[in-house]
Amino acid sequence: MSRAALFILTASILVASLLLFGNAFAKDTSPLSRKIAPIVSTDWLQQNSQSKNLVILDVRTKEEYAEGHIPGAVNVPFLVPVSEWIVLKDDLLLEVPEQAALFSTIGSCGIKDDSPVVVVTSAPKPGEPPYPIANATRVAFTLIYAGVPNVAILDGGHTKWQKENKSVTRDSVSPTAVTFKGKLRKSMLVSKEYVKEHLGKALVIDARDADVYFGATIEPFANKPGHISKAKSLPTPWMWNSKDWTYKDPKTLKSMAAGVIGKEKPAEIIAYCGVGGYGSSMWFVLSEVLGYKNVKLYDGSAQEWAKHYDMVPYRWD
Repeated sequence: MSRAALFILTASILVASLLLFGNAFAKDTSPLSRKIAPIVSTDWLQQNSQSKNLVILDVRTKEEYAEGHIPGAVNVPFLVPVSEWIVLKDDLLLEVPEQAALFSTIGSCGIKDDSPVVVVTSAPKPGEPPYPIANATRVAFTLIYAGVPNVAILDGGHTKWQKENKSVTRDSVSPTAVTFKGKLRKSMLVSKEYVKEHLGKALVIDARDADVYFGATIEPFANKPGHISKAKSLPTPWMWNSKDWTYKDPKTLKSMAAGVIGKEKPAEIIAYCGVGGYGSSMWFVLSEVLGYKNVKLYDGSAQEWAKHYDMVPYRWD
């Protein structure tokens, strides 16, 4: 084989590895023009971190980023109640920013509509809820909503990367800003009126903890116990391995979803939670990992619903 032919073959293999993502989740991607698996391993990112156009987006705090981060990672923190990724709107937490502000943020990261993006977060501290893991899916959801289809989550986050003694740096990254020209996928988000109108037609998934769904526990976000009428319970934290906060394997995730949704895929699924964090994780797994079609997020979630309508307590629907 000539050197030229060998070079072409090698280059083709490298490109294929980028597009197919030799990863357990690659075969379970969304039908939406994906060129990157929805969940990527630390080993994959280590091997492909220098790939052209790949953007590593670290959404941890500035302090965590400064202590050490994956080489080349851009830092745009996800902070509650307000940051570049979320806003307060009508007293509702975790709402999507206006288009101009959102597009400006995305462009400042050097992200184009065809950029492959890997979102990096950290594992929760012992005894704390896994909200940081949901932060990553919230950012991924927002990017996809803005028109960036090739978004992945780093499985296990920076915590796993660091435990494996992979390379970290304290050198900050200043990306070359671009003018982002995406197209909002407005159908991904639905209002309370839409949910009410589609109760009994669409399958509604409550992604909160089971005790919150049942009404035994009341979260501060919603002042009424229970869940939206006819909603099914599928707690988001069950999708993660609590030992290292990696995602459960696709086969297990598929079985969990089918156990609640049924073998026949519904025409429409609406996910919700307390404020839009766990709901975004449920959306991401159902839509991007498992390939369910027409999955939507009710962003107002229980915090909004409880202000206007009754919740159903002490019952499994």
